[in-house]
Amino acid sequence: MITSAAPTFEHPIAITPSDIDDMGHVNNAVYLRWVQETVVDYWQHISPVDAQEELLWVALKHEITYRVPLFLDDKVDALVTATGTRGSRASFSTNFRRGEDIATEVRSLWCCVDAVTRRPRRITHDIARRFLPS
Repeated sequence: MITSAAPTFEHPIAITPSDIDDMGHVNNAVYLRWVQETVVDYWQHISPVDAQEELLWVALKHEITYRVPLFLDDKVDALVTATGTRGSRASFSTNFRRGEDIATEVRSLWCCVDAVTRRPRRITHDIARRFLPS
């Protein structure tokens, strides 16, 4: 398993009226969409085009801790950090921040898959280094 201090990637979040539930705050299910968007944006930002064409990411598990609700006019950023890789799996921490406050924390596990075969594919050292520089 590779573990190391890793850079944090920042992704702006735009809250839309359809994200708001009957209680007047962002619906819990919306956070999963945001995690997906953020991790994919991170991958596209750090990886070469050939790797993006060869590899896809599939979410395996999310653990969400909601601290404070988010509302329509809130300015929110998602901060994602890779926390480790092992075989075909990579773990990430994604925090949704409003100002200086962490509104929601998400720990997730993803599987790297071959874009053609759709089967799990071991994360090479080169790819792991992009997430977790030595």
